[in-house]
Amino acid sequence: MSAEPPADGRLGAEPLVDDHRPSAVRIAVVDDHPVVRTGFAELLDTQPDFEVVGTAADGAEAVRICRELSPDVVLMDVRMPGMDGIEATRRLAGSTAAGPRVLILTTFDLDEYVYDALRAGASGFLLKDVTAERLFDAVRVIAAGEALLAPAVTRRLISEFAQLRPKPEAASTAALTPRETQVLRLIAEGLSNPEIAGRLTVTEETVKTHVSRVLSKLGLRDRTQAVVTAYETGLVVPRFHGSR
Repeated sequence: MSAEPPADGRLGAEPLVDDHRPSAVRIAVVDDHPVVRTGFAELLDTQPDFEVVGTAADGAEAVRICRELSPDVVLMDVRMPGMDGIEATRRLAGSTAAGPRVLILTTFDLDEYVYDALRAGASGFLLKDVTAERLFDAVRVIAAGEALLAPAVTRRLISEFAQLRPKPEAASTAALTPRETQVLRLIAEGLSNPEIAGRLTVTEETVKTHVSRVLSKLGLRDRTQAVVTAYETGLVVPRFHGSR
């Protein structure tokens, strides 16, 4: 049996030269399991508006190929040998707003490592047993600049682990106006901009302005980090349903 080519043997760390789609969402897939990596890559590549430009088997390789190939979205596994998905996410998404958006893939919906990845700059997460259509929708949402995926599950994950971590000293909502604080609280509750507009009886454009100011004042990348901040600062109190 021949040795496995770099990455998954099909895409590797090289761009596709025979199937380039200029307007497509450029995607990188990162997972240490070859079958999973290849499966996601081939599935995503069936969509006419997607272009899988590279794959990687660990975080270090992911950072390297992303710097070379500049994908728009990275599907990132969490637990990998060497550099894990959290550190790779921090290097790719946490350092600059211009970096790729990271969509975390995990086996468990209450994996505390996912919480760390969200804090590191990931734009959201999906379970690995996600349906094809849900995966496609998630990538499109992330690529479009939205952040919070599966709000109910994400809020549960954040609330579960936010109470276990010390609140960052730098995290503060004191700079926000009362209205901006109210908007942040509603974001953390999982409301979309139209829903927030309806709740506050204002225009959606006004809500967008408030959201932009909240992110700017708090130095946050997107709505996901806004939700994390809302829980960590105690603006939103974790609520638990059922017994543990």
